[in-house]
Amino acid sequence: MVPVIALVGRPNVGKSTLFNRLTRSRDALVADFPGLTRDRHYGDGRIGDKPYLVIDTGGFEPIRTEGIVKEMTGQAQLAITESDAVLFLVDGRAGLTPQDQRIAQNLRESGKKTYLVVNKAEGLTETAKAEFYELALGEPYTISAAHGEGVKALMDLVLEPFPTEKEIDEEEDFKHKIKVAIAGRPNAGKSTLINALIGEDRLIAFDMPGTTRDAIEVEFQYKDRDYTLIDTAGPRIGILVTNHQLKTSSSYFSRCNLLSRLIIPQ
Repeated sequence: MVPVIALVGRPNVGKSTLFNRLTRSRDALVADFPGLTRDRHYGDGRIGDKPYLVIDTGGFEPIRTEGIVKEMTGQAQLAITESDAVLFLVDGRAGLTPQDQRIAQNLRESGKKTYLVVNKAEGLTETAKAEFYELALGEPYTISAAHGEGVKALMDLVLEPFPTEKEIDEEEDFKHKIKVAIAGRPNAGKSTLINALIGEDRLIAFDMPGTTRDAIEVEFQYKDRDYTLIDTAGPRIGILVTNHQLKTSSSYFSRCNLLSRLIIPQ
């Protein structure tokens, strides 16, 4: 099986930037404010002959018990559960925070193989990572997701125990799956529809327009046939990420076999 690598950490530490670098894509939205990523976001990557599946998650805030932040944390917890290894990102420039300590405790309790990654370390000395030893997660690895510094060395280490592509018996070929995009205006119920089809709370469904910000791919099987369902962001005018949302959704529409438009009667 292809190993699954989850990216977790508090908001705005560079998880989506690292996701885009690891998948050589721009599928994850990136902006300089916290809370942009909300659902789990999957992408394929490869280092040499080692393929992997990487999961981008929203900001992880274990103590929040209500609202959309609670839902984002639930998505991060699910990503940890289904992963083979976790990359826990912290901000080398901001330093150690109480939220980092709470996440570290959660990861220690999970029992998952965890790599502590000090991001935004470009221009910093090795001493910048010293305070993160306090998290008791082993050696901190310094990288710059934005510039690519240290990323390959980190991934070589992470992927070392996992098989090469030749050793993996790939039963599924993504190119042969039927891709179905779910489109519609904000708050029309696109995420709720996908959750109902797959029978689990895979996507955050919240009674607030604009909850989905990325186009999210979800694997689905029906009557022994494989599908990829794509939840798209409902276009909204007047917010920072509107143009990127429209371009991302349009890109997915062009790659689909079927487009389903969700309409709510007036």
